[in-house]
Amino acid sequence: MWEQVQETVNYIKEKTGFAPEYGVILGSGLGSFTNDIQVEFTLPYNEIPNFPVVTVEGHKGALVFGTIGDKKVVAMQGRFHFYEGYDMKQVTFPVRVMKYLGITKLIVSNASGGVNPAYEVGSIVLIKDHINMLPEHPLRGKNDDRFGPRFVNMSEPYSLKMIAKTKEIAKAANIEVKDGIYMGLQGPTFETLSEYRMVKILGADCVGMSTVPEVIVARHMELETFGISVITDMGDEENIEEVNHAEVLKAAEKAEPSVRLLIKELIKQY
Repeated sequence: MWEQVQETVNYIKEKTGFAPEYGVILGSGLGSFTNDIQVEFTLPYNEIPNFPVVTVEGHKGALVFGTIGDKKVVAMQGRFHFYEGYDMKQVTFPVRVMKYLGITKLIVSNASGGVNPAYEVGSIVLIKDHINMLPEHPLRGKNDDRFGPRFVNMSEPYSLKMIAKTKEIAKAANIEVKDGIYMGLQGPTFETLSEYRMVKILGADCVGMSTVPEVIVARHMELETFGISVITDMGDEENIEEVNHAEVLKAAEKAEPSVRLLIKELIKQY
């Protein structure tokens, strides 16, 4: 994989000559964050060597390079999911590439289902920790020490400093934010009532089908990492809303202006 990563990095550097400080992974319904970027280059995934191709509606499929304030940013318009049939090495490949393009900080966004009764549809959650229930681990197999250590310290997967800064920004902008624990499940089915009950019993506040693999790989390479989630549906053991992907996108898009502001200001100020 080292050779593939370097080949991809070299291709992107030749095309753009761009050295970003921040990487941003945009989840369902949050793709228009790129409107906040002074865009300098856009590379469709299907033109980038070794990159997978997005298959999920609401995920556009391009790397966008530009600036926010005085910070250089690369944003992934669309991410890859294990349920699409990719293995975890493919799902997390872009994170490795962004690291060797120059990023030191990664921001990951997603849409998730809430089980915490303090949440409602549209709540914005700053992810403070996660529970990995995905069936394959992105670091399984022989470790390449050039990327990072065999055993990764996960005591602070999500940067406490970045969370604190975002809370300051939210308070100043009068945006309500929650914090919580995210559980990663495989998907692509939405959760059953019993699965929602399990998520709650195991100590998570929300559940989704992404984020965890990218964060593990980011921490493997010592990237400072921040996660933000929009609650797009609520479920508990007595009641579950009728949910589909279109509704998820709709709920995410409603919260998007606030999420965009938080991410934009975090990049500018941190």
